[in-house]
This record gives sequence, structure tokens and C-alpha cells, in this order.
Amino acid sequence: MAAEILDRIPAGNPRGNWAAEERAQQLRNAGRDVEVVMDLPSDSYLIVAGQR
Repeated sequence: MAAEILDRIPAGNPRGNWAAEERAQQLRNAGRDVEVVMDLPSDSYLIVAGQR
């Protein structure tokens, strides 16, 4: 199963990865199985589903 990118948060965000973790928690509360990963080439935090 391929990972589906649900959201992308720039790593330069003033709140760092907190914004990505908060968005991931919102999706988890809605029943999605998601995790936050760092994409170094794009310098972004990705909220992905279906990676496992």
C-alpha cells in the first residue's frame, strides 16, 4: 500500500513540527491512521496515511 500525503507543513513554520503534530491529531481524532514524517528534499513535515 502506498502512502497518501494528506497535508504538508513547511519545516520553517514558526511553531516547528507542532503544527504538523496538531493536524495529525485532528485526523486521528477523526478516525484516520496517520503519522508525521520529515521530507528532507522538500524541507517539509508530511502527514501521511497508509504507510504501514
